[in-house]
Amino acid sequence: MDKRQNKNHFSYFSFLDMPQKDPCQKQACEIQKCLQANNYMESKCQAVIKELRKCCARYPKGRSLICSGFEKEDERLTLKSISK
Repeated sequence: MDKRQNKNHFSYFSFLDMPQKDPCQKQACEIQKCLQANNYMESKCQAVIKELRKCCARYPKGRSLICSGFEKEDERLTLKSISK
């Protein structure tokens, strides 16, 4: 294999190893903007939080690092309701 082929081979695998953009990153950024604009009062940002939850629901568990906080919260709520 000559150097050019080797370089292309390396580039191909490097491309495959690149992390994918989080599918809900846009919604997470919108939440940050809203919170900053509203002195970090979550009650003022419920609409954008709802949009992030909708985005998270569209993807399988574990696909979005951003959604992992919601997934853990949902698990705790489920465990709480089962134990009652």
